[in-house]
Order: sequence, then C-alpha cells, then structure tokens
Amino acid sequence: MAEINVTPLVDVMLVLLIVFMVTAPMLQMGIDVNLPRVKAKSVDAAEEKLVLTINAAREIFLNKSRMTLPDLGPELEHLFASRIEREVYMRADRNVPYGFVVEVMAAVRKAGVDKLGMITDPPEEPR
Repeated sequence: MAEINVTPLVDVMLVLLIVFMVTAPMLQMGIDVNLPRVKAKSVDAAEEKLVLTINAAREIFLNKSRMTLPDLGPELEHLFASRIEREVYMRADRNVPYGFVVEVMAAVRKAGVDKLGMITDPPEEPR
C-alpha cells in the first residue's frame, strides 16, 4: 500500500485545536472590570505598557499589583525613573464614581506621567 493514512494526523490536530481553544481564554485572566463602551482608535502594543486598573470596589492595580492611592504616586515615580516614555493606560469600571477616577488621574499626573490613555470596550453593534 503506497498511500499515507492521514486519519491519525487529523485526529491529533483536532485534539490539539480543542486544547488550544479551551486554554486560550485562560491566558487572558486578570482583574474583572466592567469597561464603558465607546468608539475609539486601538492602541499599538509594541512594548509593554503600564496598565492602571480600578475595579468596582475602588481597588487600584498597577498591571497586576494591588496598591493604595497614596502608594500609587511613589510607585509610578520609581518605575519611570529609568524610562523615557512616561505613559500609563487606565481601565476603570463604569460603576466607579467619577470623583475617585479623577483622584487617581491626579495622582498619576502628579507622578510625572506625560500621557494618560483610557482603555474602553468597543460599543455593541445594534442587531
């Protein structure tokens, strides 16, 4: 018999596809935030960016590290001591009061951040 049997290869590939489909969403685990939905231009993620997250319980996270509002400024100053680009991207839950978000933004600006970007979800398309 001179033909190659590809059935086992297809079976293995389907199993691998299912494994990757199941594990891919788990790689994006992080802080649960209900972002506002607006139309905006996407951000180029060429280098690792600092992401500041405020969840519904008013907890502040810098990337994955939890911190308090008084500790945020000194931590940012320490991180930006060796960086040229001083930019932070902020994710805030839509249920967080505006005043608290402004307080956090003020602390970020006071730490010497040049650019402060807001991360949102795209709006849902009407059906």
